[in-house]
Amino acid sequence: MLKCHQEKITVNSKLNKALVQEKKMNYMKYEDNRHQDNMDNFSNDKVYDDKKIRSNYSHLTQLLISRHLTITTMESATSGQIASLITDTEGSSAVLKGAFVTYCNEAKIMQGVPAEIIDRYTVYSNETAGAMAQACRKAYNANIGIGVTGTMGNVDPANPDASVPGQVYFAIDIDGDVRTYYVELPPQPTRLAYKLAVAEEIYEELVKRLE
Repeated sequence: MLKCHQEKITVNSKLNKALVQEKKMNYMKYEDNRHQDNMDNFSNDKVYDDKKIRSNYSHLTQLLISRHLTITTMESATSGQIASLITDTEGSSAVLKGAFVTYCNEAKIMQGVPAEIIDRYTVYSNETAGAMAQACRKAYNANIGIGVTGTMGNVDPANPDASVPGQVYFAIDIDGDVRTYYVELPPQPTRLAYKLAVAEEIYEELVKRLE
C-alpha cells in the first residue's frame, strides 16, 4: 500500500503566497530526508549519455521479455519517452500493453489518479507519482507501472507554486509494491535531454529491483 506523508499542502490562489512557499519548502525538506539514500546517487555532476541510455532500455526490454513481465507507464514530464524507449527494441509488444501521456492535472485524474492526492500534495510530489504508477498498472493489468511527474527546464505556468525546474518525482509499482523516488537534475541543453536523463534514473532503479 502506498504510504503518504500526512502534511497537507494545498495550492490555492486565495492563500497567502508566502504561506504556500513555506509549506512547499517544508515538504521539500521532508522529501530530502526521506530519500537521502536515493539522493546520494543523484549527483549534480552526473552526465547522461544518449547512446548508453538507449542501450540500457534495449537491455530492459529484453529482460522483461525473458521474465515474461508486462509494463506500462503514466508519464507527464517525460511525455511518453519511457514507453518510446521500451518499444525501440524488437519484441516489445510482448511486454508493453499500452501507456498514458497525462500532461495536465485533468488528464491524470481522468486516468485514475485521485484528485485529492493532487490537491493535498501538489501534482509534483512522490504521492502523485505513486498514484500514477498504481493507476496505470491497474488499468492495463500489468506487472509493472511507472509514474513520473516533474518540471524540466522552466516553471510550469499551470502549477507555478509547486513547480521547481529540475525536480522530478517518479514511482515504480511492481505487482502492488509501490516505491517512490525523487531526483534533482542538473541543467540539460534540451527538453529531450531532460527526458532521457529521467529515463536513465528510472531505468537504474527499476533494474535494481528486477535483478
